[in-house]
Amino acid sequence: MSAASAPSPSRSKRIGLFVGLFLFAAILLAPAPEGMSPAAQSTAAVAALMAAWWITETTDIAVTALLPIAIFPLLGVMSADEVATHFADHIVFLYLGGFLIALGMERWNLHRRLALGVIRRVGSRPSLMMLGFMLATAFLSMWISNTATTMMMLPIAVAVVNQLADLASIDGQRDDATADRIRRSFGVILLLGIAYAASVGGIGTIIGSPTTVAFLGFLQQSFPNERPIAFADWTLVCLPIVVVFLPISWLYLARFGSDIPLSRIRFSGGMDVILNEQRKLGPMSFAEKYVLGISVTTALLWITRRPLEIGGFSLPGWSDLFDTPGALQDSTVAMAMASVLFLTPSGEKDAEGRSIPVLDWGTAARGVPWGVVFLFGGGFALAAAIADTGLASWIGGQLSGLEGAPLWLLVPMSCLLAVTLTETTSNIATVLMLSPVIGAAAVEIGVHPYLMLIPAAIMANFAFMLPVATPPNAIVFSSGWITIPQMFRAGLILDLIALVIVPVMVYALGSLFLGF
Repeated sequence: MSAASAPSPSRSKRIGLFVGLFLFAAILLAPAPEGMSPAAQSTAAVAALMAAWWITETTDIAVTALLPIAIFPLLGVMSADEVATHFADHIVFLYLGGFLIALGMERWNLHRRLALGVIRRVGSRPSLMMLGFMLATAFLSMWISNTATTMMMLPIAVAVVNQLADLASIDGQRDDATADRIRRSFGVILLLGIAYAASVGGIGTIIGSPTTVAFLGFLQQSFPNERPIAFADWTLVCLPIVVVFLPISWLYLARFGSDIPLSRIRFSGGMDVILNEQRKLGPMSFAEKYVLGISVTTALLWITRRPLEIGGFSLPGWSDLFDTPGALQDSTVAMAMASVLFLTPSGEKDAEGRSIPVLDWGTAARGVPWGVVFLFGGGFALAAAIADTGLASWIGGQLSGLEGAPLWLLVPMSCLLAVTLTETTSNIATVLMLSPVIGAAAVEIGVHPYLMLIPAAIMANFAFMLPVATPPNAIVFSSGWITIPQMFRAGLILDLIALVIVPVMVYALGSLFLGF
């Protein structure tokens, strides 16, 4: 399709608006299928409306997530009080607390210092410098959002490439076109590496990606009798995936992603650029040290809150010291440690001589993505309605034909569905839309739901082919250095590799640490 004949974004939104309304009315007014209750039919109508608007981005996805508050009480699915409780789920506050700590890191440039420190230690060879950027990005993305990580790393990478391009040679020779060739080769794969590392690293911890937070909220709503997944549980399963997949993506991009083999490129004075950036930061301030201490302490408290079961070996958790250990959640830790940042002086003074706290509410109010908070609430409310009205059970019944199909086929199929849909839709919306269907199918065919749901949720983060697939992809694409065909070619291979690695590792590690 030519650019002239392609539908404009506003036209696509108008189409999505009417498609969503048509599906809502059609499902609501049609005779109820056999075995489906009226409440389940109403929930299906709302789910179709929200899915259509999420996919076409008719309006902001957070606005679409607010629809259950308005529609569920009118249709008798849930009362307003019941819907509203899902917007205050403790998973929401886990994300909020983690994000506040991340804002503390950003406010005092601790994230930048950590990133430059990692890059400096790997050397100035192009392939090793790329590895340094990817390691730093993945590590930071475990603790702050992959979007914020990519936005922070992009200008550093662009500055490094621009400065090194003027100092570079190819096969020992330079000419007037060398700098431009460096940007179109090394610059492209470096930015792709940053975007992919942000998405991959984001799955390493619960708070690394909003998609993970949304997914765990769905599990809590839909499978309350299954073992809850705590911070340590998720990290034990997903961090090894990061450790395995990140080097593979680096090797692939370094070997096949560039038009010019990186071994032919030489930078003179490459580390001088990194050292100059570090000098600009100056010595580490008290506020940086304090935020670093809070971040490390928070992670340790998350990891050790519950008893750790590793094979047949068990380590006690600190929550057992309290009378009601089950009342303490990872969100308890997140909000407690975030609150400390507001109460601690940074050692700096404002223009009027008043002490500045490490984190203030003005910074928090501006920095927290409140739209994501609303998105979580709407998604949790929709998931609860799908489960409580019996819609999930009805969907599972329609999928009974899958019973007996081999797991080696079912799990990759759910992963392929997730990654395909995510390429054109918000990955959070993908998880919220697909998880009820995949969970119902797992229950119907007698498979542990985690076995099919966790790989699909991870693959929703591993969408590498298109700019619209994930925020990191969109951010690096906005640099103007990367074309869609370049991203598509690189991302397609990595998606196919992930479709093999993720299901196998989730099965092996999940059986060890989660008991399914």
